[in-house]
Amino acid sequence: MADHDVVSEQDWLSARRALLEREKALTRLQEQVTAERRALPWVKVEKAYTFDTPEGRKTLAELFDGRSQLVVYHFMYGPQMKTGCVGCSFLADHVDGANQHLKHHDVTLIAVSRAPLQTLQAYKKRMGWKFPWVSSEGGDFNYDFHVSFTKDELAKGAVFYNFEMTKNETMEDLHGTSVFFKDGDGGIYHTYSAYARGDERGLGTYMWLDITPKGRDEGAGGNLTDWVRRHDEYEDAK
Repeated sequence: MADHDVVSEQDWLSARRALLEREKALTRLQEQVTAERRALPWVKVEKAYTFDTPEGRKTLAELFDGRSQLVVYHFMYGPQMKTGCVGCSFLADHVDGANQHLKHHDVTLIAVSRAPLQTLQAYKKRMGWKFPWVSSEGGDFNYDFHVSFTKDELAKGAVFYNFEMTKNETMEDLHGTSVFFKDGDGGIYHTYSAYARGDERGLGTYMWLDITPKGRDEGAGGNLTDWVRRHDEYEDAK
């Protein structure tokens, strides 16, 4: 039997009700933080970013696809990488289901990476994804939103990531999420960004694991790649 307390139904109900109060408090705090997130000031995007897409070169404004809100997942896939990041691939597996609904709620969700478009398209086909994925190769977009780093930055041993200087000597690309709003006059504003564990909100698998007895059951430091594989690399993948 598992090394865990085993009690009567009544004792379990008492413990569960006590936890429920904690869960309710967490929900209220989450709602408060969410409201504070929406109230953040905005920064107007002045630079003219362009991207390689399957339909040709597009501006940032065109990536909104007729909607006023754009969520960009900064997928960790630089020109020097042989394949897409395992963790980013894990998150990407959750996108297509959400996109069935987001596009009907004035939100366009896409991925952006520095790898060439042809490379991204080949990996997207392999993984069976449908979400839009564009390349920022040769542009400043990834650097300006602090998910890619120059060799000079890496040589210093630390880069600006997750809103602080972070030790990094080798990783030219990391992951993150940025959100933009386009007003009726075509002005574009950067409203929010998150990095590192801030991307976990997109991982529905974690939400299910968090209610199981073993939880995420990851190794030291919460390294998801202790168990996560690209979905076509599990032993039972067909």
